[in-house]
Amino acid sequence: MLAADPGASIASIAAEAGVDRRTVYRRFASREDLLAAIHAARLTAIEHAIEDARLREAPVAVALHRYVENIIAVNRTWPVDLTHMLADDGIRARRDTSVREVDAFLRRATDEGLLRPGLPQGWAGALLPQLMHLVSRQLPALSAGQAADVVVDTLLNGLGAP
Repeated sequence: MLAADPGASIASIAAEAGVDRRTVYRRFASREDLLAAIHAARLTAIEHAIEDARLREAPVAVALHRYVENIIAVNRTWPVDLTHMLADDGIRARRDTSVREVDAFLRRATDEGLLRPGLPQGWAGALLPQLMHLVSRQLPALSAGQAADVVVDTLLNGLGAP
């Protein structure tokens, strides 16, 4: 609900969940606390997705597909934007750790020949999340695995004719 309407009230969130707003307030002291919990849960899911992909030890192509599939599932489960919580130092530090892990993996993918060298620094790291976000929203009929196929193919082969 917050993905569709970031300004949704606690009362409307409670109604959508089928509970009284007092129930929500018993668990979360404020709307900001609720948002913080949602963002922390999304970030935890991202961390688990990265860990599950085995970016450091799995074969690069396997790790790439698994990471993309996992993140698409996270995007669909937690369709909220983390950028609003980046003012929180703890959330920012956790996010930065995840970004560094993925960036190191993308350097590995380049070093091992899966991604071509010579691209502007950080380009793959900027492009990949955008592709995952786009496919998460634009192709909801595809399973996470099928959506990952589209993202990985686009990342590795582009849109040009073979």
